[in-house]
This record gives sequence, structure tokens and C-alpha cells, in this order.
Amino acid sequence: MDIHKKEAFAYFIPAEYNLSMKKLFAIIILIAVFAVFFTACTTDPPSDGGENGEVTDGEEEEMERIKIVVGDTVFFAALADTAAAEQFRDLLPMDIVMSELGGNEKYFYMDESLSASPSRIDRIEAGDVMLWGDDCIVIFYESFHTSYSYTRIAKIENASGLKEAAGRGSVRVVFENLVAGAEK
Repeated sequence: MDIHKKEAFAYFIPAEYNLSMKKLFAIIILIAVFAVFFTACTTDPPSDGGENGEVTDGEEEEMERIKIVVGDTVFFAALADTAAAEQFRDLLPMDIVMSELGGNEKYFYMDESLSASPSRIDRIEAGDVMLWGDDCIVIFYESFHTSYSYTRIAKIENASGLKEAAGRGSVRVVFENLVAGAEK
């Protein structure tokens, strides 16, 4: 090792330690391994359904559910674990006419504002019920990538037939509370 490299390390490691490059590299690797190990191993219980209130497999039975009637077709949805979803649930029942936008969603501007906590979603899935801003409820009936940010409200459990139920133009949509686990 030439003198300049030794001088460069002298700023970080006192001379009395006299570590070789191999020992220094081994110590750095060891610290990195321990850091990864201790951050990856946690005893914390699983989260509330994923990032931003998203519902994940196996948790839908534990989630609070709502009934959504689009046109004449009944769907059931699991509420996201967000403050906005709780506030939305408290507004139910809600009987509204949702407007068409972009050939992939229906939207409705509510009179009430909800506690928005928007995050970039990246991919919208058919059946996502989201909050745009703090007062616009959106039901997506097509899947697509997006750069927009939304707050999760709910996820329709089986969105097959949603596109047909939504139809073209405006559609009547009724949101109702369900008793936990019951389908009325």
C-alpha cells in the first residue's frame, strides 16, 4: 500500500489500531451482515394489510366489509385500514350517481371532506375504491398503471362483472355497511 492510501485511512482509523485492508473489509462486511439480519428479523405482528392500507391475501376475512351496488349488480368490498376509509364508512348508507371518466373509472364529488393520506399507487386494479383529493370517491373498473396518488378506501373482493355493471356514462351506486362477515 502506498503512503497516500495510508494517509487517507489515517483520518478515519487511528494509527494505533493498525488495521490491514483485509481486516477492515471483513469488519465492514460483518457489520453489514448484522445490520441486514437485525432489520429483517422482527417480532412485530403483520401490518394492517400492506402499504397504504392495501388489503392483502388472507386478511380480507378480518377486514370490515361494505356492500356496493353498481347499477343492479351487488359487490362486496373490504375496507382499507385508513382514516379516510373509516370516515367513509361512517357516511354510509350513500346513494349516489357516479360519472364516467377515461373509460376506466366512475367518480363522485362528496359534500364532505375525508382525511386524505394519498400515496403513489403505481398500478390501479379493477375493483379499487379510492379517494382522489379529499372529497372525490372513485371506483375503478379497469386495471392500468398510473402516476397519480390516491388514498385507499376499499377493494371489491370479486370485480368480475364490474365493467359491465358500470356501463357507459353515469351509473347509480349504493354503498352500505355490512355487519362483520354477514352478506345481506
